[in-house]
Amino acid sequence: MTESTIMSLDDGDIYVSEDGPRDARALLLLHGSASSTRSWDAMVPLLTESHHVIRIDLLGHGGSGKPADRSYALPEQARRIGVVLDRLGIEHATVVGHSSGGVAATALTEQRPDLVSALVLINTGPHLGAYIPRAGGISAAQWPPSDDQLREFASTGFSRPGYQIPQQLLNEVRHMTYHTLTATMQATTEYLTQQALPDRLAALGKPLLVIFGEDDRRWRSTSAADYRIVPGVKVELLPGLGHSPILEDPPRTAAPLLAFTATHTPQVT
Repeated sequence: MTESTIMSLDDGDIYVSEDGPRDARALLLLHGSASSTRSWDAMVPLLTESHHVIRIDLLGHGGSGKPADRSYALPEQARRIGVVLDRLGIEHATVVGHSSGGVAATALTEQRPDLVSALVLINTGPHLGAYIPRAGGISAAQWPPSDDQLREFASTGFSRPGYQIPQQLLNEVRHMTYHTLTATMQATTEYLTQQALPDRLAALGKPLLVIFGEDDRRWRSTSAADYRIVPGVKVELLPGLGHSPILEDPPRTAAPLLAFTATHTPQVT
């Protein structure tokens, strides 16, 4: 059963949910841009047998605060994640990030290497050179957007034939402000501009698994090979899936993740 709470931090409220046995190994799941903890709903039941699963809505998303006068830079988001884990009494966690959630996971590891035991990045673009430009978007004048506008905006996030984007995920985007939507996406761009993720991760020395839906329409899946400069990295490509394998095929996504955590996650003492 999911237990949810709102943690009041000094610069905003953070929505936190927990599933699975609290004495099991901690697994932190971080969502991508214009998303929330709800993007992991189908994955969580596959992970709770062996893990204490923690999900956080990053500031600006989901059930967390959406202040207009706070920083959404990745180091600030990472600091907030660290505070949440400290308050939960988590000393070590495997951190899993989907899309730009993997960027947040990297920022957390840079700031708090004591907290992060291992990393899993799912369809996280390694650098801006791997990005596939797309036409269109949503302007401030169109906010809040209609369902049709949101489905068009999110369409490149999915590639499995016949997949329907859940209504609750569309609602989560609509509940953002236009400022938090654009500010959080710009923060990811700035972080990747400063230094590519493989270079950052190679210096951190943490076990790393990279999972990539092979039919990603936002980031070139061939760029997953760029992570191979990280010593010991394991790269898994998932044919027939796109940018969001955690939604398109949760069991296929969970299989390599669980195999990795079984090997690289320290037991709770």
